[in-house]
Amino acid sequence: MSEVLDRTKIYIGGQWVDSDCDGSIEVVDPATEQVIATVAEGVVSDVDRAVAAARAAFPAWSALSGAERAAYLGKISSLANSRVDELTATVSQDMGMPLSLAKPVQIGMPLKNIAAYAALAGTYDFDDQEIGNALVVREPIGVVGAITPWNYPLHQVVLKVFAALAAGCTVVLKPTEVAPLITYALVDIVDEAGLPPGVLNVVSGYGPVVGEAIAAHPDVDMVSFTGSTRAGKRVAVVAAETVKKVALELGGKSANLILDDADLAAAVTEGVGKCFLNSGQTCTALTRMLVPAERLPEAASIAAEVAKAYTVGLPSEPGSKLGPLVSGTQQQRVISYIDKGVAEGAELTLDGREHGFTTGYFVGPTVFSNVTEDMTIAREEIFGPVLSIIGYQDEDDAVRIANNSEYGLSGGVWSGDPARAEAVARRIRTGQVFVNGGAFNTDAPFGGYKQSGIGREAGVFGLEEFLEIKTILR
Repeated sequence: MSEVLDRTKIYIGGQWVDSDCDGSIEVVDPATEQVIATVAEGVVSDVDRAVAAARAAFPAWSALSGAERAAYLGKISSLANSRVDELTATVSQDMGMPLSLAKPVQIGMPLKNIAAYAALAGTYDFDDQEIGNALVVREPIGVVGAITPWNYPLHQVVLKVFAALAAGCTVVLKPTEVAPLITYALVDIVDEAGLPPGVLNVVSGYGPVVGEAIAAHPDVDMVSFTGSTRAGKRVAVVAAETVKKVALELGGKSANLILDDADLAAAVTEGVGKCFLNSGQTCTALTRMLVPAERLPEAASIAAEVAKAYTVGLPSEPGSKLGPLVSGTQQQRVISYIDKGVAEGAELTLDGREHGFTTGYFVGPTVFSNVTEDMTIAREEIFGPVLSIIGYQDEDDAVRIANNSEYGLSGGVWSGDPARAEAVARRIRTGQVFVNGGAFNTDAPFGGYKQSGIGREAGVFGLEEFLEIKTILR
């Protein structure tokens, strides 16, 4: 058994220090079920210390020019890009994504965003317009509390922390306790880059303790949370007591509309990929595939054959496409949804409960056909490699089914006519729509409608979430 890594320090005021709590949290390799590290179990007093450090650092950091902040972020970007392989290995062991996918997705995307925010800090016009005798300026909102998830543990940290830093804010971060090691690796880089003390502070721990303390703290001016809709609602309730700004990126149950004039094989093949990315542990996963009712058997057959090629395997194995789920709890959750789909009468075309592994939190590719709108697997976010295929009668019916959800985070439309596909995309009540397999854009605004969240991340829109608007009348 490998030596267990000790990361039981928290990062406050530019130093790794002891938590006020003697407890620790075990970090488990999801492929082997072995404990690989321990991190601090932070408490409320740790949050108080971190917020005080961030508050003390705010005046000097916010007073820097955008170009001066950009220089710090650029140094972090350069150091991080020199350690891509090391970071890839860490995140792959941390949360289970195969190495071949983790490098471009779990590391490549966030490193691109660090560079983008470094550049944006130096070019953004904070004095952006005049309206008659009024000068409208944008100023950093203050101390930001960031609470991040385990499924894209570096990417979600970067979208919050580096946007906030570029804007001139200081940050108190609670990373996921499930897959925290990649965040610690990033903070080591931040420390090496010489970011001024207190500008970034990190307190590990559990959401109901550390997360709630951040959301409730009167000296935190804004809280940005990514996670489940249930937890996001709690963050909003707690934050409301101090009337602080809240940004939420929550769950999804996104629909992929394959219209009657689409290339069915191409659309289904690409749709399976957008459902199974990161073993389905993706908030934007296109988990509801909508196809013309008369072509449902054909679509299900294609999906099952494509899904079989999503090889379940250890993250270190070159041919692996589906690594383990992040934890035993998540594995049991996904299996329970598969059981429920069978019990409610959906047709199980491919059963991911059978995958051949006795160790590790694996679930194989799963395809359900003849799913109806009222079934649990059509309504609730599963967060695993489970695809539900639903038949529709016509275009209006397809749009109705797509919008018949409490969520509105992502979606897809396929058509042989690009103009028709875009017209249908405009009818879907969701924050992002992929048209005919469009590529993800890390600079475009990202966020949801309805119970998928509030606010936007990435690019200029992500930066502006962390700014206040002031009117100066002259």
